[in-house]
Amino acid sequence: MRSLLAGAYQGFDNARVTVVDSLTYAGNLDNLPLDHPRLEFVKGDVCDLPLLREVLPGHDAVVHFAAESHVDRSLAGAAEFVRTNVGGTQSVLEGCLRSGVERIVHVSTDEVYGSIDEGSWTEESPLLPNSPYAASKAGSDLIARSYWRTHGLDLSITRCSNNYGPRQHVEKLIPLFTTNLLQGLPVPLYGDGGNVREWLHVDDHCRAVHLVLTKGEPGGIYNIGGGHHATNREITERLLDLCGRDWSLVRRVPDRKGHDLRYSLDDSRIREELGYAPRVPFEQGLADLVDWYRNNRDWWQPLKTSGSGTHRPAS
Repeated sequence: MRSLLAGAYQGFDNARVTVVDSLTYAGNLDNLPLDHPRLEFVKGDVCDLPLLREVLPGHDAVVHFAAESHVDRSLAGAAEFVRTNVGGTQSVLEGCLRSGVERIVHVSTDEVYGSIDEGSWTEESPLLPNSPYAASKAGSDLIARSYWRTHGLDLSITRCSNNYGPRQHVEKLIPLFTTNLLQGLPVPLYGDGGNVREWLHVDDHCRAVHLVLTKGEPGGIYNIGGGHHATNREITERLLDLCGRDWSLVRRVPDRKGHDLRYSLDDSRIREELGYAPRVPFEQGLADLVDWYRNNRDWWQPLKTSGSGTHRPAS
């Protein structure tokens, strides 16, 4: 959204943007350029269909990012994840249907596929989610598909790998470890740290979503990968180095229930059909991220002191 308003996407130079957000613990108005003349912010719940029926008319497209996304929180309280991710998606799509929205992109996650020992998931891989969070996202994908198939909505689904980048909430693995280490605080590493994730810079993710929005086919599903795979231990070692800390700050913690061992996406479809390729090299992106958190303590320190960034990492 920030890049779109800054003119980064051809053909959207004069586009107006409406953001709907309920501003739960993870919402942050500091992430929005509220003074931008082409931005409107509406505080509201995606489950609130009457509100959506008021907001949606006149909009050409909807990109549905809204979700509860912290795996550990879903283990402790799955109901809110089902409500927001499944029920909220249904409300958004029903609102789009009734309001005549012409184009929709539903943003999902690689976690809907479960865990894969080797190789990579394609868009035809079965959905085998292993956490309430992942199951709620898989449910939202199926709701989205049903609105395309039943009602003919011009809708595409994206499934991305783990994101990282500036302004990411401090409950997520990389910003949690980065902000802790910058303060000289310990970091929690699950099990032996051998869980593998594929990492995608937020700028690359947004470019991919824009490609799907403008060129994706109705009913199409597009995996979005970053191309860089690393164990959580390797990420920890790199962040220790970038923050000038050592292994003495690492605390082993019991592994998460149902913790997926490995994620990996085959994103050849979006590369071949839409021309996508990640541009941000992981090592550079990670170093830039650490610099951003180092130079923007006033953004993240209130989140740490409020307690909203003290959970174990989501990865």
